[in-house]
Amino acid sequence: MCKGIQARNSMIYTEEPISVQDQFDSLDKHTQWGIDFLERYAKFVKERIEIEQNYAKQLRNLVKKYCPKRSSKDEEPRFTSCIAFFNILNELNDYAGQREVVAEEMAHRVYGELMRYAHDLKTERKMHLQEGRKAQQYLDMCWKQMDNSKKKFERECREAEKAQQSYERLDNDTNATKADVEKAKQQLNLRTHMADENKNEYAAQLQNFNGEQHKHFYVVIPQIYKQLQEMDERRTIKLSECYRGFADSERKVIPIISKCLEGMILAAKSVDERRDSQMVVDSFKSGFEPPGDFPFEDYSQHIYRTISDGTISASKQEIGKVDAKTTVGKAKGKLWLFGKKPKGPALEDFSHLPPEQRRKKLQQRIDELNRELQKESDQKDALNKMKDVYEKNPQMGDPGSLQPKLAETMNNIDRLRMEIHKNEAWLSEVEGKTGGRGDRRHSSDINHLVTQGRESPEGSYTDDANQEVRGPPQQHGHHSEFDDEFEDDDPLPAIGHCKAIYPFDGHNEGTLAMKEGEVLYIIEEDKGDGWTRARRQNGEEGYVPTSYIDVTLEKNSKGAVTYI
Repeated sequence: MCKGIQARNSMIYTEEPISVQDQFDSLDKHTQWGIDFLERYAKFVKERIEIEQNYAKQLRNLVKKYCPKRSSKDEEPRFTSCIAFFNILNELNDYAGQREVVAEEMAHRVYGELMRYAHDLKTERKMHLQEGRKAQQYLDMCWKQMDNSKKKFERECREAEKAQQSYERLDNDTNATKADVEKAKQQLNLRTHMADENKNEYAAQLQNFNGEQHKHFYVVIPQIYKQLQEMDERRTIKLSECYRGFADSERKVIPIISKCLEGMILAAKSVDERRDSQMVVDSFKSGFEPPGDFPFEDYSQHIYRTISDGTISASKQEIGKVDAKTTVGKAKGKLWLFGKKPKGPALEDFSHLPPEQRRKKLQQRIDELNRELQKESDQKDALNKMKDVYEKNPQMGDPGSLQPKLAETMNNIDRLRMEIHKNEAWLSEVEGKTGGRGDRRHSSDINHLVTQGRESPEGSYTDDANQEVRGPPQQHGHHSEFDDEFEDDDPLPAIGHCKAIYPFDGHNEGTLAMKEGEVLYIIEEDKGDGWTRARRQNGEEGYVPTSYIDVTLEKNSKGAVTYI
Protein backbone atom coordinates (compact mmCIF):
# COMPACT_ATOMS: atom_id res chain seq x y z
CA MET A 1 0.00 0.00 0.00
CA CYS A 2 2.75 2.44 0.98
CA LYS A 3 4.68 1.65 -2.21
CA GLY A 4 1.67 2.60 -4.30
CA ILE A 5 1.12 5.84 -2.44
CA GLN A 6 4.82 6.77 -2.70
CA ALA A 7 4.97 6.04 -6.41
CA ARG A 8 1.82 8.05 -7.13
CA ASN A 9 3.01 11.11 -5.20
CA SER A 10 6.40 10.97 -6.88
CA MET A 11 4.67 11.16 -10.23
CA ILE A 12 2.57 14.17 -9.15
CA TYR A 13 5.53 16.47 -8.20
CA THR A 14 9.04 15.16 -8.25
CA GLU A 15 10.82 18.19 -9.83
CA GLU A 16 11.29 21.91 -9.00
CA PRO A 17 8.54 24.10 -10.51
CA ILE A 18 9.20 25.89 -13.80
CA SER A 19 10.76 29.28 -13.00
CA VAL A 20 10.46 32.57 -14.93
CA GLN A 21 13.62 33.91 -13.39
CA ASP A 22 15.34 34.06 -16.77
CA GLN A 23 12.52 36.19 -18.26
CA PHE A 24 12.52 38.37 -15.16
CA ASP A 25 16.25 38.99 -15.51
CA SER A 26 15.78 39.85 -19.17
CA LEU A 27 13.14 42.43 -18.29
CA ASP A 28 15.43 43.79 -15.60
CA LYS A 29 18.18 44.31 -18.16
CA HIS A 30 15.82 45.79 -20.74
CA THR A 31 14.32 48.36 -18.35
CA GLN A 32 17.80 49.32 -17.17
CA TRP A 33 18.86 49.79 -20.78
CA GLY A 34 15.82 52.04 -21.32
CA ILE A 35 16.79 54.27 -18.40
CA ASP A 36 20.40 54.37 -19.60
CA PHE A 37 19.24 55.40 -23.07
CA LEU A 38 17.05 58.12 -21.54
CA GLU A 39 19.97 59.49 -19.57
CA ARG A 40 22.21 59.31 -22.62
CA TYR A 41 19.75 61.43 -24.58
CA ALA A 42 19.57 63.87 -21.65
CA LYS A 43 23.35 64.16 -21.78
CA PHE A 44 23.12 64.86 -25.52
CA VAL A 45 20.61 67.66 -24.87
CA LYS A 46 22.84 69.10 -22.15
CA GLU A 47 25.81 69.27 -24.50
CA ARG A 48 23.63 70.88 -27.16
CA ILE A 49 22.55 73.50 -24.60
CA GLU A 50 26.19 74.21 -23.77
CA ILE A 51 26.95 74.61 -27.48
CA GLU A 52 24.08 77.08 -27.88
CA GLN A 53 25.17 79.06 -24.81
CA ASN A 54 28.79 79.21 -25.93
CA TYR A 55 27.70 80.16 -29.45
CA ALA A 56 25.53 82.98 -28.12
CA LYS A 57 28.31 84.15 -25.79
CA GLN A 58 30.87 84.19 -28.60
CA LEU A 59 28.47 86.10 -30.85
CA ARG A 60 27.89 88.71 -28.15
CA ASN A 61 31.63 89.05 -27.57
CA LEU A 62 32.12 89.44 -31.32
CA VAL A 63 29.48 92.18 -31.47
CA LYS A 64 31.00 93.91 -28.45
CA LYS A 65 34.44 93.75 -30.01
CA TYR A 66 33.42 95.42 -33.27
CA CYS A 67 30.84 97.88 -31.92
CA PRO A 68 32.12 101.46 -31.89
CA LYS A 69 33.24 102.94 -28.59
CA ARG A 70 31.59 106.32 -28.93
CA SER A 71 33.23 108.91 -26.75
CA SER A 72 31.89 111.95 -28.57
CA LYS A 73 29.44 112.90 -31.26
CA ASP A 74 32.27 113.42 -33.73
CA GLU A 75 33.06 109.69 -33.65
CA GLU A 76 29.51 108.57 -34.43
CA PRO A 77 29.23 106.69 -37.73
CA ARG A 78 28.06 108.84 -40.61
CA PHE A 79 28.72 106.77 -43.71
CA THR A 80 25.89 104.51 -44.81
CA SER A 81 28.26 101.58 -45.07
CA CYS A 82 29.31 102.06 -41.42
CA ILE A 83 25.73 102.54 -40.24
CA ALA A 84 24.69 99.40 -42.13
CA PHE A 85 27.51 97.44 -40.49
CA PHE A 86 26.48 98.63 -37.03
CA ASN A 87 22.86 97.72 -37.81
CA ILE A 88 24.06 94.26 -38.81
CA LEU A 89 25.89 94.03 -35.48
CA ASN A 90 22.69 94.94 -33.66
CA GLU A 91 20.76 92.29 -35.58
CA LEU A 92 23.51 89.79 -34.82
CA ASN A 93 23.23 90.66 -31.15
CA ASP A 94 19.48 89.97 -31.33
CA TYR A 95 20.26 86.71 -33.11
CA ALA A 96 22.58 85.75 -30.23
CA GLY A 97 19.72 86.48 -27.87
CA GLN A 98 17.53 84.03 -29.77
CA ARG A 99 20.21 81.36 -29.44
CA GLU A 100 20.07 81.96 -25.70
CA VAL A 101 16.30 81.57 -25.84
CA VAL A 102 16.77 78.22 -27.59
CA ALA A 103 19.19 77.10 -24.87
CA GLU A 104 16.82 78.19 -22.09
CA GLU A 105 13.85 76.48 -23.73
CA MET A 106 15.78 73.24 -24.17
CA ALA A 107 17.07 73.37 -20.61
CA HIS A 108 13.61 73.92 -19.16
CA ARG A 109 11.38 71.92 -21.46
CA VAL A 110 13.66 69.02 -22.46
CA TYR A 111 16.66 68.54 -20.20
CA GLY A 112 14.97 69.39 -16.92
CA GLU A 113 11.96 67.24 -17.77
CA LEU A 114 14.18 64.33 -18.76
CA MET A 115 16.14 64.41 -15.52
CA ARG A 116 12.98 64.53 -13.39
CA TYR A 117 11.37 61.71 -15.35
CA ALA A 118 14.54 59.58 -15.18
CA HIS A 119 14.51 59.89 -11.39
CA ASP A 120 10.83 58.89 -11.19
CA LEU A 121 11.44 56.04 -13.63
CA LYS A 122 14.24 54.60 -11.54
CA THR A 123 12.07 54.68 -8.42
CA GLU A 124 9.14 52.98 -10.19
CA ARG A 125 11.36 50.31 -11.76
CA LYS A 126 12.94 49.52 -8.42
CA MET A 127 9.53 49.09 -6.83
CA HIS A 128 8.26 46.72 -9.56
CA LEU A 129 11.42 44.60 -9.45
CA GLN A 130 11.20 44.33 -5.69
CA GLU A 131 7.60 43.12 -5.97
CA GLY A 132 8.63 40.50 -8.51
CA ARG A 133 11.48 39.27 -6.32
CA LYS A 134 9.22 39.09 -3.29
CA ALA A 135 6.65 37.04 -5.26
CA GLN A 136 9.38 34.69 -6.47
CA GLN A 137 10.77 34.32 -2.93
CA TYR A 138 7.32 33.52 -1.53
CA LEU A 139 6.75 30.86 -4.21
CA ASP A 140 10.16 29.32 -3.43
CA MET A 141 9.28 29.21 0.25
CA CYS A 142 6.00 27.40 -0.52
CA TRP A 143 7.83 24.91 -2.70
CA LYS A 144 10.37 24.20 0.05
CA GLN A 145 7.61 23.56 2.59
CA MET A 146 5.87 21.23 0.17
CA ASP A 147 9.15 19.47 -0.63
CA ASN A 148 9.98 18.99 3.05
CA SER A 149 6.56 17.47 3.73
CA LYS A 150 6.98 15.17 0.73
CA LYS A 151 10.40 13.97 1.91
CA LYS A 152 9.06 13.38 5.40
CA PHE A 153 6.12 11.44 4.01
CA GLU A 154 8.49 9.36 1.90
CA ARG A 155 10.70 8.60 4.91
CA GLU A 156 7.72 7.52 7.04
CA CYS A 157 6.51 5.26 4.24
CA ARG A 158 9.89 3.50 4.17
CA GLU A 159 9.80 3.07 7.96
CA ALA A 160 6.27 1.67 7.73
CA GLU A 161 7.38 -0.72 5.02
CA LYS A 162 10.26 -1.95 7.19
CA ALA A 163 7.91 -2.42 10.15
CA GLN A 164 5.54 -4.43 7.93
CA GLN A 165 8.38 -6.67 6.76
CA SER A 166 9.57 -7.21 10.35
CA TYR A 167 6.06 -8.11 11.50
CA GLU A 168 5.55 -10.61 8.65
CA ARG A 169 8.92 -12.26 9.38
CA LEU A 170 8.12 -12.66 13.10
CA ASP A 171 4.58 -13.81 12.38
CA ASN A 172 5.87 -16.60 10.13
CA ASP A 173 8.67 -17.53 12.52
CA THR A 174 7.56 -20.50 14.76
CA ASN A 175 10.30 -19.84 17.23
CA ALA A 176 9.17 -16.24 17.83
CA THR A 177 7.32 -15.61 21.01
CA LYS A 178 3.86 -14.17 21.06
CA ALA A 179 5.18 -11.03 22.80
CA ASP A 180 7.64 -10.30 19.98
CA VAL A 181 4.93 -10.72 17.38
CA GLU A 182 2.61 -8.42 19.31
CA LYS A 183 5.35 -5.83 19.65
CA ALA A 184 6.11 -5.93 15.92
CA LYS A 185 2.42 -5.52 15.19
CA GLN A 186 2.18 -2.44 17.41
CA GLN A 187 5.24 -0.98 15.72
CA LEU A 188 3.63 -1.56 12.31
CA ASN A 189 0.45 0.17 13.37
CA LEU A 190 2.42 3.16 14.72
CA ARG A 191 4.45 3.56 11.52
CA THR A 192 1.37 3.22 9.37
CA HIS A 193 -0.41 5.90 11.42
CA MET A 194 2.54 8.29 11.10
CA ALA A 195 2.75 7.63 7.36
CA ASP A 196 -0.94 8.53 7.02
CA GLU A 197 -0.43 11.82 8.94
CA ASN A 198 2.55 12.79 6.80
CA LYS A 199 0.52 11.87 3.76
CA ASN A 200 -2.20 14.27 4.80
CA GLU A 201 0.39 16.98 5.59
CA TYR A 202 2.07 16.48 2.23
CA ALA A 203 -1.28 16.59 0.42
CA ALA A 204 -2.17 19.86 2.16
CA GLN A 205 1.21 21.45 1.36
CA LEU A 206 0.98 20.26 -2.21
CA GLN A 207 -2.44 21.75 -2.61
CA ASN A 208 -1.29 25.05 -1.09
CA PHE A 209 1.79 25.17 -3.34
CA ASN A 210 -0.24 24.46 -6.46
CA GLY A 211 -2.59 27.27 -5.56
CA GLU A 212 0.23 29.72 -4.91
CA GLN A 213 2.01 28.64 -8.07
CA HIS A 214 -1.13 29.20 -10.12
CA LYS A 215 -1.58 32.59 -8.51
CA HIS A 216 2.09 33.44 -9.11
CA PHE A 217 2.09 32.57 -12.82
CA TYR A 218 -1.40 33.72 -13.71
CA VAL A 219 -1.94 36.78 -11.48
CA VAL A 220 1.12 38.24 -9.71
CA ILE A 221 3.83 37.92 -12.36
CA PRO A 222 1.59 38.98 -15.29
CA GLN A 223 0.56 42.05 -13.31
CA ILE A 224 4.19 42.97 -12.57
CA TYR A 225 5.15 42.39 -16.20
CA LYS A 226 2.25 44.57 -17.32
CA GLN A 227 3.39 47.37 -15.01
CA LEU A 228 6.93 47.11 -16.37
CA GLN A 229 5.55 47.17 -19.91
CA GLU A 230 3.47 50.28 -19.20
CA MET A 231 6.48 51.92 -17.58
CA ASP A 232 8.62 51.19 -20.64
CA GLU A 233 5.92 52.49 -22.97
CA ARG A 234 5.65 55.71 -20.96
CA ARG A 235 9.41 56.07 -21.22
CA THR A 236 9.16 55.73 -25.00
CA ILE A 237 6.34 58.30 -25.12
CA LYS A 238 8.36 60.72 -22.99
CA LEU A 239 11.30 60.38 -25.38
CA SER A 240 8.98 61.14 -28.28
CA GLU A 241 7.70 64.26 -26.51
CA CYS A 242 11.23 65.41 -25.75
CA TYR A 243 12.23 64.88 -29.39
CA ARG A 244 9.32 67.10 -30.39
CA GLY A 245 10.15 69.69 -27.75
CA PHE A 246 13.76 69.70 -28.90
CA ALA A 247 12.63 70.63 -32.41
CA ASP A 248 9.96 73.09 -31.21
CA SER A 249 12.56 75.01 -29.21
CA GLU A 250 14.33 75.75 -32.46
CA ARG A 251 11.20 76.29 -34.52
CA LYS A 252 9.74 78.90 -32.16
CA VAL A 253 12.61 81.33 -32.74
CA ILE A 254 12.74 80.87 -36.52
CA PRO A 255 10.36 83.83 -37.21
CA ILE A 256 12.47 86.17 -35.04
CA ILE A 257 15.70 84.87 -36.54
CA SER A 258 14.19 85.46 -39.98
CA LYS A 259 13.45 89.06 -38.99
CA CYS A 260 17.06 89.46 -37.85
CA LEU A 261 18.27 88.18 -41.21
CA GLU A 262 15.81 90.45 -43.03
CA GLY A 263 17.17 93.35 -40.99
CA MET A 264 20.68 92.47 -42.16
CA ILE A 265 19.48 92.41 -45.76
CA LEU A 266 17.77 95.78 -45.35
CA ALA A 267 20.95 97.16 -43.80
CA ALA A 268 22.89 95.93 -46.84
CA LYS A 269 20.37 97.58 -49.17
CA SER A 270 20.62 100.88 -47.29
CA VAL A 271 24.25 101.39 -48.34
CA ASP A 272 24.40 104.42 -50.65
CA GLU A 273 27.77 104.91 -52.32
CA ARG A 274 26.91 108.36 -53.68
CA ARG A 275 25.88 109.63 -50.28
CA ASP A 276 29.08 108.31 -48.72
CA SER A 277 31.16 109.96 -51.44
CA GLN A 278 29.34 113.25 -50.89
CA MET A 279 30.04 112.98 -47.16
CA VAL A 280 33.74 112.60 -47.92
CA VAL A 281 33.60 115.66 -50.15
CA ASP A 282 31.75 117.70 -47.53
CA SER A 283 34.08 116.55 -44.76
CA PHE A 284 37.33 117.45 -46.51
CA LYS A 285 36.16 120.43 -48.54
CA SER A 286 38.59 123.24 -47.62
CA GLY A 287 37.28 126.27 -49.46
CA PHE A 288 40.73 127.29 -50.66
CA GLU A 289 41.50 128.24 -54.21
CA PRO A 290 44.06 126.18 -56.13
CA PRO A 291 47.49 127.86 -56.31
CA GLY A 292 48.06 130.25 -59.16
CA ASP A 293 50.47 129.87 -62.07
CA PHE A 294 54.12 130.71 -61.52
CA PRO A 295 55.23 133.64 -63.76
CA PHE A 296 58.02 133.35 -66.27
CA GLU A 297 61.15 135.13 -65.10
CA ASP A 298 63.32 136.22 -68.00
CA TYR A 299 66.94 136.35 -66.88
CA SER A 300 68.16 137.03 -70.42
CA GLN A 301 66.89 140.61 -70.51
CA HIS A 302 70.14 141.87 -68.95
CA ILE A 303 71.99 140.47 -71.94
CA TYR A 304 69.77 141.93 -74.64
CA ARG A 305 68.89 145.20 -72.91
CA THR A 306 69.02 148.20 -75.19
CA ILE A 307 68.39 151.82 -74.65
CA SER A 308 65.16 151.72 -76.60
CA ASP A 309 63.56 148.96 -74.61
CA GLY A 310 65.30 149.56 -71.27
CA THR A 311 62.25 151.21 -69.73
CA ILE A 312 59.92 148.53 -71.01
CA SER A 313 62.18 145.75 -69.76
CA ALA A 314 62.54 147.41 -66.42
CA SER A 315 58.78 147.76 -66.08
CA LYS A 316 58.31 144.14 -67.12
CA GLN A 317 60.94 143.01 -64.64
CA GLU A 318 59.34 145.05 -61.90
CA ILE A 319 55.92 143.63 -62.72
CA GLY A 320 57.38 140.12 -62.87
CA LYS A 321 58.92 140.60 -59.46
CA VAL A 322 55.67 141.81 -57.96
CA ASP A 323 53.67 139.00 -59.51
CA ALA A 324 56.25 136.46 -58.47
CA LYS A 325 56.14 137.69 -54.89
CA THR A 326 52.38 137.66 -54.84
CA THR A 327 52.11 134.29 -56.51
CA VAL A 328 54.78 132.69 -54.40
CA GLY A 329 53.02 134.04 -51.35
CA LYS A 330 49.81 132.46 -52.52
CA ALA A 331 51.52 129.21 -53.35
CA LYS A 332 53.18 129.20 -49.98
CA GLY A 333 49.79 129.38 -48.32
CA LYS A 334 48.21 126.71 -50.44
CA LEU A 335 50.81 124.04 -50.88
CA TRP A 336 49.99 122.41 -47.50
CA LEU A 337 46.59 121.45 -48.83
CA PHE A 338 48.23 119.12 -51.29
CA GLY A 339 50.88 117.85 -48.89
CA LYS A 340 50.78 117.63 -45.11
CA LYS A 341 48.70 119.88 -42.89
CA PRO A 342 50.62 121.98 -40.38
CA LYS A 343 50.53 120.34 -36.98
CA GLY A 344 49.42 122.38 -34.00
CA PRO A 345 46.96 122.42 -31.10
CA ALA A 346 43.25 122.81 -31.81
CA LEU A 347 42.30 126.45 -31.31
CA GLU A 348 39.08 127.79 -29.85
CA ASP A 349 38.14 129.60 -33.07
CA PHE A 350 39.03 126.56 -35.23
CA SER A 351 41.51 128.68 -37.15
CA HIS A 352 43.67 125.60 -37.55
CA LEU A 353 41.04 124.20 -39.95
CA PRO A 354 40.39 125.06 -43.60
CA PRO A 355 37.74 127.75 -44.13
CA GLU A 356 34.90 125.41 -45.12
CA GLN A 357 35.54 123.03 -42.22
CA ARG A 358 35.97 125.97 -39.87
CA ARG A 359 32.64 127.41 -40.98
CA LYS A 360 30.88 124.08 -40.31
CA LYS A 361 32.44 123.71 -36.87
CA LEU A 362 31.51 127.26 -35.91
CA GLN A 363 27.97 126.79 -37.17
CA GLN A 364 27.61 123.59 -35.14
CA ARG A 365 28.89 125.33 -32.03
CA ILE A 366 26.51 128.25 -32.53
CA ASP A 367 23.59 125.85 -32.91
CA GLU A 368 24.55 124.05 -29.69
CA LEU A 369 24.93 127.35 -27.83
CA ASN A 370 21.53 128.48 -29.10
CA ARG A 371 19.96 125.29 -27.81
CA GLU A 372 21.60 125.76 -24.42
CA LEU A 373 20.48 129.40 -24.40
CA GLN A 374 16.92 128.32 -25.15
CA LYS A 375 17.01 125.87 -22.24
CA GLU A 376 18.33 128.53 -19.88
CA SER A 377 15.69 131.00 -21.07
CA ASP A 378 12.96 128.45 -20.54
CA GLN A 379 14.30 127.73 -17.08
CA LYS A 380 14.32 131.46 -16.31
CA ASP A 381 10.69 131.77 -17.44
CA ALA A 382 9.73 128.76 -15.34
CA LEU A 383 11.47 130.20 -12.28
CA ASN A 384 9.74 133.54 -12.79
CA LYS A 385 6.38 131.81 -13.06
CA MET A 386 7.12 129.82 -9.93
CA LYS A 387 8.18 133.02 -8.16
CA ASP A 388 4.90 134.68 -9.15
CA VAL A 389 2.99 131.68 -7.82
CA TYR A 390 4.89 131.81 -4.53
CA GLU A 391 4.26 135.56 -4.23
CA LYS A 392 0.53 135.06 -4.78
CA ASN A 393 0.38 131.96 -2.58
CA PRO A 394 3.06 132.24 0.16
CA GLN A 395 1.98 128.96 1.67
CA MET A 396 3.36 127.13 -1.39
CA GLY A 397 6.93 128.40 -0.93
CA ASP A 398 9.32 131.27 -0.28
CA PRO A 399 9.92 133.49 -3.34
CA GLY A 400 13.33 134.48 -1.97
CA SER A 401 14.56 130.89 -2.17
CA LEU A 402 14.41 131.12 -5.98
CA GLN A 403 16.61 134.22 -6.21
CA PRO A 404 20.01 132.38 -6.21
CA LYS A 405 18.81 130.07 -8.96
CA LEU A 406 17.51 133.03 -10.98
CA ALA A 407 20.83 134.82 -10.60
CA GLU A 408 22.73 131.75 -11.71
CA THR A 409 20.41 131.34 -14.71
CA MET A 410 20.86 134.99 -15.73
CA ASN A 411 24.64 134.63 -15.51
CA ASN A 412 24.46 131.54 -17.72
CA ILE A 413 22.30 133.42 -20.23
CA ASP A 414 24.76 136.33 -20.37
CA ARG A 415 27.67 133.94 -20.74
CA LEU A 416 25.97 132.03 -23.54
CA ARG A 417 25.07 135.26 -25.37
CA MET A 418 28.68 136.39 -25.23
CA GLU A 419 29.82 133.01 -26.53
CA ILE A 420 27.28 133.14 -29.35
CA HIS A 421 28.31 136.72 -30.21
CA LYS A 422 31.99 135.75 -30.30
CA ASN A 423 31.39 132.67 -32.46
CA GLU A 424 29.11 134.59 -34.82
CA ALA A 425 31.87 137.15 -35.26
CA TRP A 426 34.27 134.38 -36.21
CA LEU A 427 31.66 132.89 -38.52
CA SER A 428 31.10 136.26 -40.22
CA GLU A 429 34.84 136.55 -40.70
CA VAL A 430 35.02 133.10 -42.32
CA GLU A 431 31.98 133.68 -44.51
CA GLY A 432 33.39 137.05 -45.58
CA LYS A 433 36.70 135.49 -46.55
CA THR A 434 35.00 132.56 -48.28
CA GLY A 435 32.79 134.95 -50.26
CA GLY A 436 35.75 137.07 -51.32
CA ARG A 437 38.38 134.43 -51.83
CA GLY A 438 39.80 136.25 -54.83
CA ASP A 439 40.78 139.24 -52.71
CA ARG A 440 43.62 138.05 -50.48
CA ARG A 441 44.03 140.90 -48.05
CA HIS A 442 44.77 140.91 -44.34
CA SER A 443 41.76 141.50 -42.05
CA SER A 444 42.60 143.67 -39.07
CA ASP A 445 39.30 143.10 -37.24
CA ILE A 446 39.75 139.38 -36.55
CA ASN A 447 38.37 138.47 -33.13
CA HIS A 448 41.11 136.02 -32.16
CA LEU A 449 44.86 135.91 -31.62
CA VAL A 450 47.09 135.10 -34.57
CA THR A 451 50.58 133.90 -33.65
CA GLN A 452 53.40 135.88 -35.19
CA GLY A 453 54.80 134.19 -38.27
CA ARG A 454 51.89 131.63 -38.36
CA GLU A 455 50.21 130.75 -41.61
CA SER A 456 46.44 131.18 -41.29
CA PRO A 457 44.47 128.25 -42.77
CA GLU A 458 41.81 130.66 -43.95
CA GLY A 459 44.15 131.95 -46.60
CA SER A 460 45.13 135.18 -44.74
CA TYR A 461 48.88 135.39 -45.19
CA THR A 462 51.45 138.18 -44.98
CA ASP A 463 55.17 138.39 -45.26
CA ASP A 464 55.47 140.67 -42.23
CA ALA A 465 54.58 138.77 -39.09
CA ASN A 466 54.24 142.03 -37.09
CA GLN A 467 51.23 143.03 -39.12
CA GLU A 468 49.17 140.15 -37.62
CA VAL A 469 47.86 141.50 -34.29
CA ARG A 470 44.90 140.80 -32.08
CA GLY A 471 42.15 143.44 -32.11
CA PRO A 472 38.82 143.71 -30.34
CA PRO A 473 35.71 142.93 -32.37
CA GLN A 474 34.37 146.04 -34.08
CA GLN A 475 30.80 144.91 -34.63
CA HIS A 476 28.66 147.44 -32.84
CA GLY A 477 25.54 146.75 -34.79
CA HIS A 478 25.84 143.02 -34.56
CA HIS A 479 24.64 142.72 -30.95
CA SER A 480 21.36 144.50 -31.58
CA GLU A 481 20.87 142.38 -34.67
CA PHE A 482 21.44 139.25 -32.53
CA ASP A 483 18.94 140.45 -29.94
CA ASP A 484 16.32 140.98 -32.64
CA GLU A 485 16.95 137.46 -33.90
CA PHE A 486 16.77 135.97 -30.38
CA GLU A 487 13.56 137.81 -29.52
CA ASP A 488 11.86 136.58 -32.66
CA ASP A 489 8.77 134.73 -31.39
CA ASP A 490 8.77 131.75 -33.72
CA PRO A 491 6.48 128.88 -32.65
CA LEU A 492 8.37 126.10 -30.95
CA PRO A 493 8.21 122.67 -32.56
CA ALA A 494 5.99 120.03 -31.01
CA ILE A 495 7.96 117.27 -29.26
CA GLY A 496 4.93 115.14 -28.40
CA HIS A 497 1.31 115.28 -27.37
CA CYS A 498 -0.71 114.95 -24.20
CA LYS A 499 -4.25 114.15 -23.10
CA ALA A 500 -5.92 115.99 -20.22
CA ILE A 501 -6.81 113.63 -17.38
CA TYR A 502 -8.51 116.38 -15.33
CA PRO A 503 -9.95 119.79 -16.33
CA PHE A 504 -7.90 122.91 -15.61
CA ASP A 505 -9.38 126.45 -15.55
CA GLY A 506 -6.10 128.32 -16.23
CA HIS A 507 -7.05 131.64 -14.61
CA ASN A 508 -3.45 132.70 -13.91
CA GLU A 509 -1.42 134.54 -16.51
CA GLY A 510 0.65 132.26 -18.74
CA THR A 511 -1.47 129.16 -18.07
CA LEU A 512 -3.66 127.37 -20.58
CA ALA A 513 -7.16 126.18 -19.76
CA MET A 514 -8.10 122.69 -20.86
CA LYS A 515 -10.98 120.27 -20.68
CA GLU A 516 -10.88 116.65 -19.59
CA GLY A 517 -9.93 114.43 -22.54
CA GLU A 518 -8.61 117.36 -24.63
CA VAL A 519 -5.50 116.58 -26.71
CA LEU A 520 -2.71 119.21 -26.86
CA TYR A 521 0.74 119.45 -28.43
CA ILE A 522 3.76 119.38 -26.08
CA ILE A 523 6.30 122.07 -26.99
CA GLU A 524 8.34 122.07 -23.77
CA GLU A 525 8.90 119.36 -21.16
CA ASP A 526 8.55 119.74 -17.43
CA LYS A 527 11.77 121.33 -16.08
CA GLY A 528 11.13 120.06 -12.57
CA ASP A 529 8.71 122.83 -11.54
CA GLY A 530 5.55 120.79 -12.15
CA TRP A 531 4.46 122.73 -15.30
CA THR A 532 4.50 121.64 -18.94
CA ARG A 533 4.21 124.01 -21.89
CA ALA A 534 1.50 123.00 -24.36
CA ARG A 535 -0.21 124.38 -27.46
CA ARG A 536 -3.63 123.94 -29.01
CA GLN A 537 -4.15 123.34 -32.69
CA ASN A 538 -5.26 126.97 -33.09
CA GLY A 539 -1.80 128.12 -31.86
CA GLU A 540 -2.77 129.16 -28.33
CA GLU A 541 0.07 128.30 -25.91
CA GLY A 542 0.47 128.16 -22.15
CA TYR A 543 1.53 126.10 -19.15
CA VAL A 544 -0.56 123.29 -17.71
CA PRO A 545 0.06 121.18 -14.57
CA THR A 546 2.09 118.08 -15.41
CA SER A 547 0.06 115.96 -12.97
CA TYR A 548 -3.15 116.84 -14.87
CA ILE A 549 -2.04 115.35 -18.22
CA ASP A 550 -0.84 112.08 -19.75
CA VAL A 551 2.30 112.95 -21.76
CA THR A 552 3.54 111.01 -24.78
CA LEU A 553 6.85 112.20 -26.25
CA GLU A 554 7.35 111.26 -29.88
CA LYS A 555 10.57 111.01 -31.86
CA ASN A 556 10.45 112.94 -35.15
CA SER A 557 7.03 114.25 -34.13
CA LYS A 558 5.17 117.09 -35.73
CA GLY A 559 7.35 120.12 -36.03
CA ALA A 560 10.45 118.39 -34.77
CA VAL A 561 13.72 119.97 -35.84
CA THR A 562 16.68 117.80 -36.68
CA TYR A 563 20.11 119.30 -36.12
CA ILE A 564 22.89 117.96 -38.29
